[in-house]
Amino acid sequence: MHIAFLINSGYGMGGTIRTTYNLARTLAEHHEVEVVSVFRYRDRPFFDPGPGVRLRSLVDMRRHRPGYEGDDPEHALPARVFPPSDGRYPQYSELTDRRIGAYLAQTEADVVIGTRPGLNAHIARQARRGPARLGQEHLTLATHSARLKLMLRDTYPRLDAVTTVTEADARDYRRILRLPGVRVEALPNSVPKPDVSPADGTGKWVVAAGRLAPAKRYDVLIRAFGEVVAERPDWGLRIYGSGRERDKLRSLIDELGLYNHVFLMGPAHPIEAEWAKGAIGAVTSSLESFGMTIVEAMRCGLPVVATDCPHGPGEIIRHGADGLLVPTGDVTAVSGALLRLMNDDALRHRMGRDALASSARFDPAHVAARYEVLLTQLVNRRGGTLHRARGALLGGAYAAKDALMGREFALQGGRA
Repeated sequence: MHIAFLINSGYGMGGTIRTTYNLARTLAEHHEVEVVSVFRYRDRPFFDPGPGVRLRSLVDMRRHRPGYEGDDPEHALPARVFPPSDGRYPQYSELTDRRIGAYLAQTEADVVIGTRPGLNAHIARQARRGPARLGQEHLTLATHSARLKLMLRDTYPRLDAVTTVTEADARDYRRILRLPGVRVEALPNSVPKPDVSPADGTGKWVVAAGRLAPAKRYDVLIRAFGEVVAERPDWGLRIYGSGRERDKLRSLIDELGLYNHVFLMGPAHPIEAEWAKGAIGAVTSSLESFGMTIVEAMRCGLPVVATDCPHGPGEIIRHGADGLLVPTGDVTAVSGALLRLMNDDALRHRMGRDALASSARFDPAHVAARYEVLLTQLVNRRGGTLHRARGALLGGAYAAKDALMGREFALQGGRA
């Protein structure tokens, strides 16, 4: 198969980029794979897409290059295809509409995969007849705005399949959007085997990593660690990442007198060596679309204490076997779970071994194999029962969809 991924930018360091490359690199072992980056901001990608993956871009945003297109007059005009309900809308323009549309009209790919709602809309509306059309959802339906959900309901019926990263989110898409003729599957993100030896469970560090953002609720973790050090002052907490909450968290650490126990370490790449220095992983989010850091920690041999928030942790951690789940926002429950692992070396070591073993199901080889089955089925059905079923379900609905699309364009300022 010829498989194409359409991504906002393949040159940054976000989670979607990393997981796209993990999947693309593994699929490229047996298929022709390309990653099409709408924007190019750097000469080289931050993550290595792999030797078998072709990386190309559509709009050059490198100011130091002669081909810089940020000043193109067409780029100053608002997008008409990329939907305004997608949070990336300000970056898009008539130039990106045209470049994406031209690519989708001529691609020889057997399957085209979008990696965010706005790009999925492009694929649904502009991909030529022939390729299977798959839209990935890396965030949860619950976090999408009402306006974005309307766009999805109007547009996604033109896709062949939608993938989510958790079963819980897949159920929401099936129940709430009710997409006729569209296959909705839960396929998790993948995390490669780290290039470091697993943690041995003896280092007296709790490790957390991720954006310093309100949803991560590091304030809960820090307050919980204040209770921990009253009993186990020999342990410390390291938090890796950057973000707008840093100053607030720094003030909280000082307020609680934890400056000798809790450390804001800043971003680290690669992060695997930092996980391996710890003995316990911690995630106290109020919401996770998946839980990449949970898997990363487990792949380094750490049991993880995580809040049982929607949607991912409960599908990754087997409570009491390879980690512990606690109620969201419960400081005392977090501290109690941490102390349980700190005070029982045998339990901590056993859970660490089980975490290492169970997290292998997220290896790119396993996830790519599941994708390969899905993509093969979609491509094989592309000209047959899939379209007959869709035709029976939708009838003349495309005309209505186009009318709704025109209404959405009107929201941009009357430019339908």
